[in-house]
Amino acid sequence: MVTGNLTADGIHVDMEHLKKGEVNLGTSIMAIQFEGGVILGADSRTTTGAYIANRVTDKLTQITDSIWCCRSGSAADTQAVADIVRYHLNLYEIQNGHPPSVAVAASIFQEVCYTNKDALTAGIIVAGVDRHAGGQVYNIPLGGSLHRSKYTISGSGSSYIYGFCDSYWRDDMSEEDGMKFVKEALREAIKWDGSSGGVIRMVVLKKGLAPERHLFLPDENYADPPKTV
Repeated sequence: MVTGNLTADGIHVDMEHLKKGEVNLGTSIMAIQFEGGVILGADSRTTTGAYIANRVTDKLTQITDSIWCCRSGSAADTQAVADIVRYHLNLYEIQNGHPPSVAVAASIFQEVCYTNKDALTAGIIVAGVDRHAGGQVYNIPLGGSLHRSKYTISGSGSSYIYGFCDSYWRDDMSEEDGMKFVKEALREAIKWDGSSGGVIRMVVLKKGLAPERHLFLPDENYADPPKTV
């Protein structure tokens, strides 16, 4: 029996959120640029109000052969945005005779998110490799602004790992160090953020090579995080 916003045993339930039926990716996502490409990573927990709807969601979405995105916010919104951008980039490749650059993909994501900022709850990280500038990482937070950086973190769990990332980030990371950095950062986010959880999914993109998918359990015994220089 529900009394107000409390169940009979006193556990709080966000009834307004449940009435909307909105599925949230209360989440931890990140992407980094390393020597030979980019690495994207995310947790896998999806929530509906106060409940965990899916423990093993895949928040890493392929847009083209060499461009992927991480999604946070409303699952329906971010999936729709990714589908729209994928459609436009397919048209771009047909019309121009060559694959789109990462910057073009990020710009289209940004345009869709900004134009519909009052109707969307969508935070997107776009990362990939192209023939023009190699590996690139772009962040499009709520509101639809666009920011390029060598690494970026987003989602509800990101607020817990700013210090970790600042301490351990290096511009010259190898692929191995980059994967270790992403794993440890997401493990910390899952540890402290109640809306993040499940497994850690990762994709590595390198120029001219097929994407490499990885999956890790957050309680695995990882090696020590990379040392700062």
